Amino acid sequence: MALRKRTKDEPRLTPKKAKNALAVVKIIGPAVVPVVAPYVVRALGEVRDRYDRARAHRLGVPIEELARYSGRGGALHARIGGAAEAIADLRKRSDATADDQTFANRAETTLRQLASAVRAAERMPTARRKAVHRAAATELDQIEERLLQRLGV
Repeated sequence: MALRKRTKDEPRLTPKKAKNALAVVKIIGPAVVPVVAPYVVRALGEVRDRYDRARAHRLGVPIEELARYSGRGGALHARIGGAAEAIADLRKRSDATADDQTFANRAETTLRQLASAVRAAERMPTARRKAVHRAAATELDQIEERLLQRLGV
């Protein structure tokens, strides 16, 4: 039988080819699956691990804390957590002034409110959730800017 070139209108998979492929899989499959399955499972685990590490890096959090920052507002929660840590550092500085302490108190209150708003927005319709996230991100930008000024960065 001579090989001929497939025309544009001819399907790649014909019923006869599909039937033959299923017959081959029925015969070879039971012998191959026990050998290949552990490698597939290990490869999928490695892919998941790399994805989690990349996501944690993108959010700027340790991989152990990644589960805390899940959901649509996960990135905002990570930013809020980072800002809260920086404010705690500002408060602990030996050269922190009374003005710095006042700023830290106000900022911590605002961060708690922002965290609550972002958590509440998880169950809102898309348009409202996005509006809440934009407002929270804007407020967080302002807090971070003032914080960096107080830290002298």
